[in-house]
Amino acid sequence: MTAGTGALPPPAQQLIDGKLVAASDGASYPILNPANGEQIGVAPDGTAADVDAAIAAARRAFDETEWSTDRDLRVRCLRQLHEALLANAEPFKALTTAEVGMPGFMMMAAGFDVPVDGLKWVTDLVEGYEFESDLGEAAPMGIPTRRTVRREPVGVVAAISPWNVPTQINLAKIGPALAAGCTVVLKPAPDTPWVAAELGRLVAEHTDIPAGVFNVVTPRSNDVAALLTTDPRVDMVSFTGSTSVGKAIMAAAAPTLKRVFLELGGKSAAIALDDADVAAVAGGTAFAACIHAGQGCAITTRLIVPRDRYDEAVQVAAATMESIGAKDPADPGAICGPVISAVQRERVAAYFDIARAEGGTFATGGDVIDQPGNWIQPTVVAGLDNSSRLAQEEIFGPVLVVIPHDGDDDAVRIANDSAYGLSGSVDSASLERAKAVAARIRTGTLAVNGGVWFSPDAPFGGYKQSGIGREMGVAGFEEYLEMKTIAEPA
Repeated sequence: MTAGTGALPPPAQQLIDGKLVAASDGASYPILNPANGEQIGVAPDGTAADVDAAIAAARRAFDETEWSTDRDLRVRCLRQLHEALLANAEPFKALTTAEVGMPGFMMMAAGFDVPVDGLKWVTDLVEGYEFESDLGEAAPMGIPTRRTVRREPVGVVAAISPWNVPTQINLAKIGPALAAGCTVVLKPAPDTPWVAAELGRLVAEHTDIPAGVFNVVTPRSNDVAALLTTDPRVDMVSFTGSTSVGKAIMAAAAPTLKRVFLELGGKSAAIALDDADVAAVAGGTAFAACIHAGQGCAITTRLIVPRDRYDEAVQVAAATMESIGAKDPADPGAICGPVISAVQRERVAAYFDIARAEGGTFATGGDVIDQPGNWIQPTVVAGLDNSSRLAQEEIFGPVLVVIPHDGDDDAVRIANDSAYGLSGSVDSASLERAKAVAARIRTGTLAVNGGVWFSPDAPFGGYKQSGIGREMGVAGFEEYLEMKTIAEPA
């Protein structure tokens, strides 16, 4: 354990049908601290039998208990979970820093505090939500009829989450799903199983959530995890991760026509118009690209600036990254920690070779850091246009590509010239001008002149190959509801 991370919670265990258990065959795999490569624990290597048992428990709990129909029970249980998270905040945050390599300052935002607030928000929402609405009377085909529209839970949800901000994404999935009346099998990434297992422990030990309603399985094998996408007892798959895996999940779910929510990759653009404070935009974008070592799908990793201010933007971005550096995530001043694994470190390093081959130059960085752990130099790449692989592909490291534009129309063209459409930003001295440009960008979220869109009540998701559906907000809650129209004689 890295110094300063505090005491870690109990060992990671799966939660299946209300019981905290090891893998059915006793197998486990190591959990590594990305800051130094040391083992900090083990996780159960869940088997196909474990996944089957979790699905069976969730199916039974949905079909045979009152969870789906008892709103008061759901509200009480979710408030208990919220209280348990607050009571265990410090060890949970320490675990996140140790397992995920996430700097401590992020715990006040996406790392912990905001998603925990989001659980309270969705609980408040469901407490007053109108699950039934009256369409009034009509006479379709001459028959006097009263119509009612009811919203009902989808059923059994397989929630599959990534490693970058696991608690935020875990809670953004299970909170609305449970609030809606669904039952859940949560499958975390094998790089970060412990924070999900700890969520399961809190449910088991501190809430009245009935057995089978919420399950956590931690298989390392993708083939075992894939059973969640094909099993006919599962009604919906909610997945956050790469676009390539999202496509595979969509294909796997197709034979049983499961509902699919997908929050996928991004290559978001930060646009500085010619009347913007380019230096401020460059510095802010470079800072954002360093947060959690650039491991965020919505981070703006393309900086699009006026051509006559290009050199200035590159210099400011490079100076900002050099001042931030890469630090132990347990350091109170850390912004950029390690990437999650040796595999990810090598993946990012491969993009540095691609940048050189494409004719790019490094204003700063451009290499791994030779020390224990999974460290990458914060990097600014210049000299490439938007057709380069570094401008088109998601890297998931602290890497910023700076691209020149020749006016508003050209900036919009460059920003939209991407397979992705998740987020972005526009800055201008004129708010109206910035908003006009923002209206033309094909993405699911946009920050205008420094506005912040990340909030529990604001829907988040993408256009194009950044996904299908929305998470958070009322829209995110309603992803887990079916709609039924009932007609009766008037």
